[in-house]
Amino acid sequence: MIRLEKIGKQNGNQIIFIEASAALQKGEKVGLVGPNGSGKTTLFRMITGQEPPDEGQVASDRGITIGYFSQDVGEMADRSAVSEVMDGTGPVSAVAAELKALEADLADPEKADEMETIIERYGEVQARFEELDGYSLEGRAREVLAGLSFSQEMMDGDVGALSGGWKMRVALARILLMRPDVMLLDEPSNHLDLESLIWLESFLKAYDGALMMTSHDREFMNRIVTKVVEIDGGTLTSYSGNYEFYEGQRALSEKHQQAQFERQQAMLAKEIKFIERFKARASHAAQVQSRVKKLDKIERVEPPKRRQTVAFDFLPAPRSGDDVVSLKNVHKGYGSRSIYAGLDLVVSRKERWCVMGVNGAGKSTLLKLVAGSTTPDSGTVAVGGSVKMGYFAQHAMDLLDGEHTVFQSLEASFPQASQGSLRSLAGCFGFSGDDVEKRCRVLSGGEKARLVMATMLFDPPNFLVLDEPTNHLDMTTKEMLITALSQYEGTMLFVSHDRHFLAALSNRVLELTPDGIHKYGGGYTEYVARTGQEAPGLRS
Repeated sequence: MIRLEKIGKQNGNQIIFIEASAALQKGEKVGLVGPNGSGKTTLFRMITGQEPPDEGQVASDRGITIGYFSQDVGEMADRSAVSEVMDGTGPVSAVAAELKALEADLADPEKADEMETIIERYGEVQARFEELDGYSLEGRAREVLAGLSFSQEMMDGDVGALSGGWKMRVALARILLMRPDVMLLDEPSNHLDLESLIWLESFLKAYDGALMMTSHDREFMNRIVTKVVEIDGGTLTSYSGNYEFYEGQRALSEKHQQAQFERQQAMLAKEIKFIERFKARASHAAQVQSRVKKLDKIERVEPPKRRQTVAFDFLPAPRSGDDVVSLKNVHKGYGSRSIYAGLDLVVSRKERWCVMGVNGAGKSTLLKLVAGSTTPDSGTVAVGGSVKMGYFAQHAMDLLDGEHTVFQSLEASFPQASQGSLRSLAGCFGFSGDDVEKRCRVLSGGEKARLVMATMLFDPPNFLVLDEPTNHLDMTTKEMLITALSQYEGTMLFVSHDRHFLAALSNRVLELTPDGIHKYGGGYTEYVARTGQEAPGLRS
């Protein structure tokens, strides 16, 4: 359906693609992978025609529809989320808006004199709405929004009042409702909770069009894609299979290439040694000349490209008491809405509790209560002796000094630390070279999250309270964090929508449901096995 034929692309001095070729066939579900800055978004923009290649061509089958979801959702305001989603399918949303306005006019006693005209127009607009299959479309739009965790109130409210994360979901819903022949999704798993993620996973599995997507969520990618296209060093390489298969194949390919490289290097060294030894002897002149010509003709094997991976090693955290935090008969509500009515929970040393529950169940509220950033209406929250807490929340990223560089932020937090150790810390969290000189105000969400995490973990607390710590993190940083936290000796209480993170790090599960609070010994993997669900109320 779409073919990339020997494309070349350069942005300024940076070469993005060199004679790169790949294809997206009908019904294929492709994962696009590569390091940050390798050109994934540029590739999507070339496919949609927003950016032309410098060389080669992007060819699409005649008449196909392409839906593209990107992180740049544009302006949204002055209409409902449902109307915004339906708008992606064509004129039907404008007709729906007029129908709603006419319904309001019909109920307005001040317009009694115009009633005949209004009724006539209402009949015309209603007929047009039916002709466009509007009633069924609105039902499907609401179904998609519900799958992405919208309440009825949010669906009908002004889309302009929603946060950036919820507007992302509206933009994603537009593409899903459109059901184009080809769907291009750039990080669709960002900003989604676990329930929405699982719903999207099942939607995309059932989608019969062609799909190409990027995602920092390993589990999500692994379950959907059947082919992986990797961008590396300006080239495109295709692997059949899911993400896990790609990882295995890539490792195998690197191993073979390394072995070939080493064999060739040994052979070259032997030949060069012979040439050096006998080049001055007339009796060996012919042999030396022959070997020099042979070396000139040999095609050199390149060593495999090394992905930069940096490990982060925790300094040992000080030992806390056995009871890390204790909540007794905690009541908490907002306005007329009760979140907790008599919550009891004891978190003991070395336990790693993951907190699960649908939107609004009180996951973040629990973490705020424990961290002391909100207080219970009644009951007690007691932090144990010798507990040093580190709290990561999304709002922590807003507290960074925008004028400070990355390095200045780290220096301000740790004035006694050496420059070398702070540069090493920055490198572990993806800030290498000139990146440490970036001002905080220009950092992306992912970069801010990494900087806050680095600051929190350099002098490690013995109790980590983490609210969605993997939001915005790329796979490499996420893997580094999981590896580091798996060796962490302290206690953890966390919320995450990343199933790989949940499975790797939890040894207790706290499930918040409308029926009450359930506690499970064993981690997320045991929770799934025991309940048959990957999230509260959702079957796996």
